[in-house]
Order: sequence, then structure tokens, then C-alpha cells
Amino acid sequence: MKTEEVHSTVEFDLDYARSVIRAEADAIAAMTPIVDESFVRAVEMIYYCSGSCIVSGIGKAGIIGRKISATLASTGTPSHFLHPAEAVHGDLGRLRQNDVVMVLSYGGETDEIIRLINLVKQLQIRLIAITSDWDSTLGRYSDVVLCMGKVNEACPLGVAPSVSTTCMLTIGDALAFTVMKARKFRVEDYVRFHPGGSLGRQLMTVEQSMMFQPGEKLPIVNADQTVQAMLTATRDLKRHGAVMVVDGGGHLAGIVTDGDLRRLLTRHGTAAFERRVGDVMTAPCKRIRADALASEATAIFHKYRIDELPVVDADDRPVGLIDVQDIVTIKVVG
Repeated sequence: MKTEEVHSTVEFDLDYARSVIRAEADAIAAMTPIVDESFVRAVEMIYYCSGSCIVSGIGKAGIIGRKISATLASTGTPSHFLHPAEAVHGDLGRLRQNDVVMVLSYGGETDEIIRLINLVKQLQIRLIAITSDWDSTLGRYSDVVLCMGKVNEACPLGVAPSVSTTCMLTIGDALAFTVMKARKFRVEDYVRFHPGGSLGRQLMTVEQSMMFQPGEKLPIVNADQTVQAMLTATRDLKRHGAVMVVDGGGHLAGIVTDGDLRRLLTRHGTAAFERRVGDVMTAPCKRIRADALASEATAIFHKYRIDELPVVDADDRPVGLIDVQDIVTIKVVG
């Protein structure tokens, strides 16, 4: 039996939808005066906090609080979210005296928020409020108040949090990013906190990508050693398809790959084991700095059709070895 498609006869008010966007945009623009002396004090409290910035709120404000906490955590400020209702059921143990608590509440009079204020004050923890009313319970008992004033919600009934929560998010972002900038938080730091994201993969360094970790024993031999000595010295190391060769000063002189060894044995048989490593290595060889982007290593692998790439420091001394499979594993290739 054929089912006929049912079309809605409802007319959607697209002009109203546009007005919602304009209302929220205008409200955000109107928040700039909040960056005053109180804002500076809030930034200082977060910047100099030796503990964590605990963010709390309930309902839609709580959802915004979770996002602000996540932004703080990903930009260099230790932070987590505390649900005010769960605080009295064990989660109060998350708080320490050296923390700073930031509470989001438009009215500042919600029962759960008032109860949380009492708990925070008992622990003598400093409190930042993002609210609409200086004279609310939250405003009166906070160390710093970021008052955004009364706003008109954009919903048709004028009650569902919309403009107010957008403004809270804007204020939270302004706080987080001002602190981030003061910390001189670099893109490399951001990548360290976002290794699984697309940006993290694009900006991951060679040092972060290679299998070998700092201080780990590397497959390195001296150019004057024999091939037999090279095989013995590197026998128990992490399996990699190459050995790096250094000169008397410890600088990278060349590389011996599995392919080089196979070709050497084919030509010379067992006599190859007595050959000097410096005579059979590929020199000079390609190399890359540890602080270079992993994508640069990818380009070298593709251009020269090689599988192993020595990683060196600023003095051209080996500090690691990166394999093409390391790059594939972290999905930098693409």
C-alpha cells in the first residue's frame, strides 16, 4: 500500500526567527560595559588561583556553565563543573580552599544556588557571580559580581532562557580568553590539550608523534662500529626499521635501514658483518627537528619515498626516530 507524503500546512514565521538572532546579537553588544573593575578582579582571581575554577549553575545556566568550564580547562585554566544540587550529595568534596567558584544564575535566588552559596562561604572559598541583579542573594554574598542587568528573552512568551544565557556564555568566554591571553597560552599548548581533534592532528609536532619518548634508548651506533656490532647493540631496542649513525661528536652522520642491510648481504654475504657502518650507511640522510610539525615529516616521507626519518635537536644530535606508520596512526596523512 502506497503511503502518501504528508506536507505541513503550518506557516513558519521566518521574520521572527531573524528577530531572535538580532535580539541576541544586540544583547551581546550591550555587554561590553561589563568589562570594568569588577571584571578585572574576576580575571585576577582566576589567573592567580592556585586551585581550580569551579563553575556552577542550574537549568539552562548550568548548561552554559559546563561550556564555560570546558573552555577554561582547554585554554590553560584547571576547571570543572559542580552541579549545585549534587554538591550536597557528596560532590562538595570537589572543592578546596584555594579554588575559585563561579556561579551563573540570572535571578540569583534559586533555592539550589542559595544553598550552594552557604556551602561555599562555609569553606571560605572566593565566589564570582554572573547574574542580572546586584541585590540578589547571589550578588550580595559574592566577592565579585558581573552584573549583566535585565534582558528581554527572545522566546515568544518572554520566559525561556535565550538572550540571558547567550550573554552568560559571552561573559564566560571573555573571562576565559582574557586569562588565556595573559598566560601567553600558545597554539602548541592548545594542541597538547586537544590531541584528538582535527586541529590537534594538524598541529601535532614530530616529538609528540614519534614512537620514542624523551630519555628512551635509541637505535644509535658509531660510524666506526662494524655491522655485526650494530646488530648486537640494537638487538633489544624497540623495533624500528633503521639505525641512526653518529660521528665522534654525537652528531647525525647517516642512517642504515633494513633495506640497506638486505642489499649489503645480497652483495657481500656474511662478509658484510665485518664491514664498517660508516662505509655502508646512507649519508647524508634526511632528518627533521623534534619541534617541526608532523605534517612536515609527512611531506618528506612522500617526497623521498622513505619510511624512517631521524629526529634531531638544534645541534643535529639524534633525539628520536619517526616512522611513516607513526604518522598514519595519528591520522596526520590526508
